[in-house]
Amino acid sequence: MSITKSYPFLSIIIPTYNSATTVEVALNSILNQSFKDLEVLIIDGSSNDSTIEIAKRLQLEFPVLKIICEEDKGIYDAMNKGISIAKGEWLYFMGSDDSLFENTTLKKVFNYIEENSYEVIYGNVLSVGLNGIYDGEFTYSKLASKNICHQAIFFKRSVFEKTGKFNLKYKILSDWDHNIKWFFSSKISKSYIDQVIANYSDGGISSIQVDKYFYRDKNKKLFFKGKGKISISQYISICRNASLQAKQDNSFILESLWALARIIFEIVRKLKDLKN
Repeated sequence: MSITKSYPFLSIIIPTYNSATTVEVALNSILNQSFKDLEVLIIDGSSNDSTIEIAKRLQLEFPVLKIICEEDKGIYDAMNKGISIAKGEWLYFMGSDDSLFENTTLKKVFNYIEENSYEVIYGNVLSVGLNGIYDGEFTYSKLASKNICHQAIFFKRSVFEKTGKFNLKYKILSDWDHNIKWFFSSKISKSYIDQVIANYSDGGISSIQVDKYFYRDKNKKLFFKGKGKISISQYISICRNASLQAKQDNSFILESLWALARIIFEIVRKLKDLKN
């Protein structure tokens, strides 16, 4: 007797708020996928435009679409709610103003997942604001200076059991914080695929505001996680940035400690150069 699987392979989580002008394009790009083993979760923050009406209309021909509408604390709170509600083995977070790149995008990713054993799969996005295809395979040093778009990443559910959910302390760049957690972890397997996943609209809040709390903490996170993974030059840059941040915060002790750490790494670099 065959057993019918009662849960979807993939859950696509879309936070929305007053997204009436874009959400239909996003949903249609999913509706038109050749891959169908999925569910779609609209996590809406109590929009006061026609976002929900549009979603409900599409729901009539797209029964795997579920709509949750209630006030939230921002995009990452909505994404965290999606993690809790989602039934899929894999999770994908999509912006309400983004769209999947082509109708076979999910099928190609599914085939790759089936043939390999990774917990995170990431590819590229296409964005006018980011000058085309962004941004290839990442290294530890590359992730220290720029982020992987969450629209390019597929997570196995087990990842969030190891890393926890998105940190609501960071209102704009909590996804970068989370990317540092899994990318630098030896307990989470990851793979890059040379494939454009989504058309990324670089018009969100992250493109127009600065997450001062994240940048304040990022240097410390990278300092401790980067041992053996990032270069001495990168450590010097981290110490320099952290020292400047401490100076802005009027923290003389921290400024001095970071400056001292920078001097130590500069000495280490010079000694290595002499040895070579």
